[in-house]
Amino acid sequence: MPDQAAPPAPETPEGLLARLAALGIEARTVRHAPVFTVAESRALRGELPGAHTKNLFLAPAKGEGPFLLATLEESRKVSVNALARAVGAPRLSMASPGQLMAALGVPPGAVTPFGLVNARPGTVRFVIERALVEGPERIWVHPLTNAASTGLRPADLLRFLRHLGHAPEVFDPPPAAGGP
Repeated sequence: MPDQAAPPAPETPEGLLARLAALGIEARTVRHAPVFTVAESRALRGELPGAHTKNLFLAPAKGEGPFLLATLEESRKVSVNALARAVGAPRLSMASPGQLMAALGVPPGAVTPFGLVNARPGTVRFVIERALVEGPERIWVHPLTNAASTGLRPADLLRFLRHLGHAPEVFDPPPAAGGP
């Protein structure tokens, strides 16, 4: 029987931050109690200037094609179906905790674009809201744990993901249902 190597262990938050530093990416990380929702994040973050995000990890409904990781401004309201249409994806549904761990190496509540450090290029499509890329000086995302937040320039996040072999896509989300 051929010897099959186990998949590598997911990157650690410390390893991730070391990778950013090695690329000369300035990042500020603040530790806090674990947060699982945007509301909890707002209550704990204190004075962290910049844009705060929420992240959705979605699976193609029929199992065909890559997963989709979407990073949105924290107060953005969008249905999964409207998001799929906006980025030209097939029907999507929320990925399971097992799919999330297998693809990004993080549990629910810690979804982050930094999880792409654990994903093979082409297995996860990454989209980010245009307002996060073009507006703020700094955006905040989890560094592979929901017990911390890391702020960095949006351009540096995209540069890091490209360095990993991923192709970030900037998109304009649809208006919220019933909204302007």
